Amino acid sequence: MAAALVLIGSLNVSAQTQSVAYRTPVIQEPWIQITGNPDLGDLSGDKQQPVDFAIWQASDGTWQILECIRNTKEPGATRLLYRWEGAKLTEPGWRPMGIAMRAETSLGEAAGGLQAPYVFREGDIFNMFYGDWNHICRATSFDGKNFSRVLQANGQSGMFSEGKAANTRDPMVLKRGDTYYCYDAAYPDDKCSVYCRTSTDLKTWSEPKQVAFGGSAGKGKFSAECPFVVELTPGEFYLFRTQHYGSQSQTSVYYSNDPMDFGIDHDEGHFVCTLPVAAPEIVKFEGRYYIAALLPSLKGIEIARLDWMPAK
Repeated sequence: MAAALVLIGSLNVSAQTQSVAYRTPVIQEPWIQITGNPDLGDLSGDKQQPVDFAIWQASDGTWQILECIRNTKEPGATRLLYRWEGAKLTEPGWRPMGIAMRAETSLGEAAGGLQAPYVFREGDIFNMFYGDWNHICRATSFDGKNFSRVLQANGQSGMFSEGKAANTRDPMVLKRGDTYYCYDAAYPDDKCSVYCRTSTDLKTWSEPKQVAFGGSAGKGKFSAECPFVVELTPGEFYLFRTQHYGSQSQTSVYYSNDPMDFGIDHDEGHFVCTLPVAAPEIVKFEGRYYIAALLPSLKGIEIARLDWMPAK
């Protein structure tokens, strides 16, 4: 006999499983601008824009942002990675630290293709995952500021890809127990999905699984960008996926009790809300949640408190 369904908020869950009422992320303004549009010297472009970024605390306690700057004078895809440093998470006007990384074509990276870094700490090692336009790559650091690429057996930096011309990008890593979940975005056939691969050593990765696609967020090339997954409580997962940057910024939030399934071509049981932000990073610090996102002008990054409210 099929299990009965219990309706909790707008979430259908099986009565044979533990029921979890999802919550809604609510931004608590005011926003605080923490970075601007940096001076890149000879590589500065009139139309350059800070976009996807990572935010974390280095070994000396300072806060770091590593961001992709696009539309620069960098040859090729015009992108490079730039670093900022702040003494406190929410202080305005972090200090510009300069260009941190540029593409290395000799290592298989596309010229000007560096984008969307994500950094997390594992013991004494800081791991940075980033896109090179076609692959997801990894670099490591002992201080959380200076990173060195981890090369593969073939001497290249790329670990894996979701296919030729799919623009595999936007990695984010969630660890549960001994397993790492690496989420990324790619658009095979010009339809963007969130994919996930798993690993127990950060070296050998599973085949990809499509974990989010379509629904009210759409099926276009940019409908599932910048995936970020939060495990709010054990077994309570929230996926943030961006559709639009700039003045019409939009990120859709999806719920699941399975980190490998946030809805394929439907919203039922998953969709929570939309937020007027782009490329958000969620930070938990001293028991509180914060959301950092791009300025609507695409001229810097801002941060605000983030609360989790019971769904109506």
